[in-house]
Amino acid sequence: MPLIDKLGLLHIVDRRLLVARSHGKQRFYVPGGKREAGESDLAALGREILEELGTTLLAGSIRPAGIFEAQADGRQDGVRVRLTAYFGTPEGTPAACAEIAELAWFGMADVDRMSLTGQQILRHLQAHDRID
Repeated sequence: MPLIDKLGLLHIVDRRLLVARSHGKQRFYVPGGKREAGESDLAALGREILEELGTTLLAGSIRPAGIFEAQADGRQDGVRVRLTAYFGTPEGTPAACAEIAELAWFGMADVDRMSLTGQQILRHLQAHDRID
């Protein structure tokens, strides 16, 4: 079965994770997306954050957070998403742009509103005492 390769930004403020929801979707996910041919992780993440949040990432704020893999939401069984996550800090105030309908700040109380990879990320962050 196919594997969807994605990159995601983990931006935490006051022990809550910035998440996004696309137009027409119910579940939230971490901002980011797919890399284009030949793009590095950091170039793709920067491009996706600019597209989705309308801001750049602070130089030097990006660091690896982990790799998370789960069934892809809204896809046939067996189609999986592998999300390579990075901690990072937006330079400006994030805003919903392009396909993003809504931004929110989630903690563990919101875990059921996340994509399956997002649920893994929230559990990972809670286990490492980064969110409530």
